[in-house]
Amino acid sequence: MANAGHSETTRSSRAHRFSVWGVALMTAAAVVSLRGLPMMAKEGLTMWFYIGFATLFFLIPGAFVSAELGGMFTTDKGGVYTWVKAAFGSSWGLAAVWLQWIQNVVWYPVVLGFTAAALAYVIGEPGLASNHFFNFGVVIVVYWLATFIALFGEKSYGKSSQILFVVGTVVPGVFLMLLAVIWIALGNPIELIQPTVTAASAASASGHQVHPWLPHITGLGSIAFLAGTVLLFAGVEVQGVRASQMDKPAREFPEAMILAAIIVFVLFTFGSLAIAAMFPIKELSLTAGIMQAYKAALDKFHISWLVPVSAIFLAAGALGQIVTWIGGPSRALLQTAENGEIPPSFAATNSGGAPKNILVLQAVIVSVLGAFYLVFPNPSAAFYLLSAMTVSLYLLMYLLMYAAAIRLRYSQPDTERHFRVPGGKLGMWLIAGFGFISVLFALVVSFFPPSQIPVGSPTLYTGLVIAGLVVFGGAPFVIHAGKKPDWVHHVQKR
Repeated sequence: MANAGHSETTRSSRAHRFSVWGVALMTAAAVVSLRGLPMMAKEGLTMWFYIGFATLFFLIPGAFVSAELGGMFTTDKGGVYTWVKAAFGSSWGLAAVWLQWIQNVVWYPVVLGFTAAALAYVIGEPGLASNHFFNFGVVIVVYWLATFIALFGEKSYGKSSQILFVVGTVVPGVFLMLLAVIWIALGNPIELIQPTVTAASAASASGHQVHPWLPHITGLGSIAFLAGTVLLFAGVEVQGVRASQMDKPAREFPEAMILAAIIVFVLFTFGSLAIAAMFPIKELSLTAGIMQAYKAALDKFHISWLVPVSAIFLAAGALGQIVTWIGGPSRALLQTAENGEIPPSFAATNSGGAPKNILVLQAVIVSVLGAFYLVFPNPSAAFYLLSAMTVSLYLLMYLLMYAAAIRLRYSQPDTERHFRVPGGKLGMWLIAGFGFISVLFALVVSFFPPSQIPVGSPTLYTGLVIAGLVVFGGAPFVIHAGKKPDWVHHVQKR
């Protein structure tokens, strides 16, 4: 045990320290992807309903709850694993971090499909965005490149993700908003408020809306889009493991979470409005929509040469998001290996402190899932199906996180919390409770195909969501049932 303690002290002393802005930018990078803007823009004026719901009942509760939990366990790097384990035991802690990790692995090919569309514009061949082999090739090359960066350790990918987020998400996002302002100032038609567009956005497959800002609800399929919207805002908790790596976590981690929430809201809201203002909603592509908006504006202003430049920035942003997600969940999964919850081979780290076996396993799984782009008739079909498989898994993890926050207020009331959700126990019940109910509602509707998006066979959609939830959601309990005592002993001898 003495050797283990010395090893932990050495590892802790060499751990990279993170600032408020550093954690805020990494958190925002984990949440914000400009690929979600066309989906929101396509909803027209009803985007206000979806963005408002996700912000008030998901993003804000998630930021506050993760700030308290992260500040409560500042000496542990397990993140959601540590939080849920402290509340409900090791099997549920493993389930939480596993869900966070596996949904993320399934999600990688989705964001890389967006990257492929951006790269197609970079090389001046937009048609490649629909090419099976091009999409598959981008998944393989870009993800293994991100893995290579992550293998250099936290300092490497921490800096890389912050830089790539600013260059590839903030800069093109702000540029998109600026283009929209100029577009409107020059007297160009605002597509969002055109009479025909307003009428089109007010009509859905299920009927007519009572108010253009509100969806007309005739069934769960009418609001199933909420699940996808909530997923776009997910990830605020992933950097909870960084609380122990800040100089003053009591003050700095909550500040970082709140700052990240503000950045996310501004980029999503005004970025979506910018696209909806410049490009006809009915012609908007969900995978290449942001490039369509860029091209429409830049062609109008006679600076078309900036189209491939913008695409390069967007591709960099996607890479930054991938690098960020590689770091957070894999680090939390490493904690479970070090605690003997999963086979000890996953506790192996390289000289940079990166969990090398976990990172390589992720890359192998992503490479296999990337083959979906070869199997399905078009990249959009693969995009939708992979997205559907991630929703229920991630939402289930959030249910565990909110429940853990409430439980710990009672089971560990005297444990030091560097930050507390305001309002005492009632405040925690209100904030975490609203978050829990909102996520539960989104989880239920996620099993229904959204009427706004063509997903192909409704039976296939629902079947994949259920199968993904059962197979991937049940895996950690199977692992826990097969847990061997020598896993713990092996790790202690390291």
